Amino acid sequence: MNAPFQRSRRIADQLQKELADLLRREFKDPRLGMVTLTEVQVSADYSHAKIYVSTLLGADSLQQSLQALQEGALFLRRQLGRRMRLRTMPQLHFIEDNLPDRALALTSLIDEAIAADAHHPSQS
Repeated sequence: MNAPFQRSRRIADQLQKELADLLRREFKDPRLGMVTLTEVQVSADYSHAKIYVSTLLGADSLQQSLQALQEGALFLRRQLGRRMRLRTMPQLHFIEDNLPDRALALTSLIDEAIAADAHHPSQS
């Protein structure tokens, strides 16, 4: 029963690997900064792929990189088609991954809660 899930996961992992290699070696847009492809999700029919992108350089750099990736999506899709030989090469949708920001906010909240607990004596 998990065969479709396993196949979509394998395709997503391979897409992420090949796309990272393409961005490093062949994608020559100067707007593309130091980006990390954090996750790839492929739709059940393999026609769409969401590629989550993050960067450590700030929101402006990420927006420029996302614009470059969206404008180069057709080139990247064509190159991926040559490398992966799937029956249907998914359309690529690049999305800002805000998970690192959310993780940082949650860590901050946890630290604040721990500090607040330290100021209150335990009630036994």
